[in-house]
Amino acid sequence: MKGFFPLKSCALAISTLLCASAIADDAPTYTAGEKAVKIAHETIIVDGHIDVPYRVKNAWVDVTEATEGGDFDYPRAVKGGLNAPFMSIYVPASLDNSPESTQLAHLLIDSVEAIVARAPDKFAIAKSPSDVKAQFEKGIISLPMGMENGSPLQGDLANLEAFHERGIRYITLAHSQSNHISDSSYDLRRQWNGLSPFGKTLVTEMNNIGIMLDISHVSDDAFYQVIELTKVPVIASHSSLRRFTPGFERNMNDEMVKALGDNGGVIMINFGSSFVTKEAGKWRTGLTQARKALIAAEGEDSPKLEDFEANYRKEVPYPYSTLDEVLDHIDHVVELVGIEHVGIGSDYDGVGDSLPIGLKDVASFPNLVQGLLDRKYSRADIEMILSGNLLRVWTQVEDYASKH
Repeated sequence: MKGFFPLKSCALAISTLLCASAIADDAPTYTAGEKAVKIAHETIIVDGHIDVPYRVKNAWVDVTEATEGGDFDYPRAVKGGLNAPFMSIYVPASLDNSPESTQLAHLLIDSVEAIVARAPDKFAIAKSPSDVKAQFEKGIISLPMGMENGSPLQGDLANLEAFHERGIRYITLAHSQSNHISDSSYDLRRQWNGLSPFGKTLVTEMNNIGIMLDISHVSDDAFYQVIELTKVPVIASHSSLRRFTPGFERNMNDEMVKALGDNGGVIMINFGSSFVTKEAGKWRTGLTQARKALIAAEGEDSPKLEDFEANYRKEVPYPYSTLDEVLDHIDHVVELVGIEHVGIGSDYDGVGDSLPIGLKDVASFPNLVQGLLDRKYSRADIEMILSGNLLRVWTQVEDYASKH
């Protein structure tokens, strides 16, 4: 799945088809009150990571109108108050070290531009915090862009300049495999023991050009090397906390969060259940093991593989996390390093049918606000979480680049 790489393509298909798993009858229900709805609609909401471009590449839909599947479209974004979702320009690790990697990134940027061209009264590209703020005042949803996987750079700083010109404002250095920039948290091969020589150069060049460094997906060693080298704050565009998911290196541990806080950066909490609770992670491991057992017994051509996950869910119901458990991650960041260092990176349209109860699509942001109110966060605190912290980092990155 998008956030759990071995099942990425399957998960993206599932998110479109909305394969259903039973939710327990005693599952919590969430209803946002009038105050929460008001805050959601009156505040800029930045989501650090939404996989609309790859979703529409796989199965085209017009997200400027209501869609039956997926997690994002214009009417639901308006309902939820979401007005600055970073569109993920995601390039699979399978394309690393190939011209197709760079080509796909440009095609996905084209798709974001096409969304804006079809509905300029609804959407606009955003290349700066000032764009986001101006478009918010006009009632237009901003579409800033971040590149997930630095593979399309192909070791060429001219590509960095080209993607900056097209609107890329953060780069997730690696994805599910070690690439020419960095080792990946998912990849047991640690060919660089952190960053490659080019990766170390790239940190400086991204600082100088004004592209945020995204340390989601990279190995722990790469994270600490980025923190040592960067002159500006960094982000984790869609990561959660390892404290709640022991052994899951894709999430950040407490010491990393503290280092991120010292750096002035922001961790943007991923909503995918595997990122939120260890139970969902164990379910995913069980699914993988069951699939391997079937292949071992019946081979790669077994017809049972066609709908394997959907059938497995019938036998072993998926343990969805909840809004309250997502809030636990936010609380813990605040306890560790303060309110200034946490944001939202949902991974909508990227984690398939694994979203928490209470946060099933982009219309759900008022529920998140209600949960924060219930936990006694002030409106000023909530506004920092929803956008203020990320916009601060983005502005600092811009300001540094303007002087270099």
